[in-house]
Amino acid sequence: MEKTPVETVAEEMYKLVAECAGKKNLKPGDLTKAMVAKFGEEACSKDDCKQAIRILIESGRCVYSYLGGSYIQLPPKEDA
Repeated sequence: MEKTPVETVAEEMYKLVAECAGKKNLKPGDLTKAMVAKFGEEACSKDDCKQAIRILIESGRCVYSYLGGSYIQLPPKEDA
């Protein structure tokens, strides 16, 4: 089984966060579970998911928010 590139995992995570924006808050663990389910455990490890989350946060495409727990969301829009 080929490993899924971390950039691909990050892209899929971003799509999931964007889909759930305003409807559901996703925790890092939720994203990890979703990606492992999508790509398979051999192709996508928890470490890969951690790296993918780091890519999204460091690039500014996603932000951590704290609402009684740590969630990953899209950054707030400038005009909001």
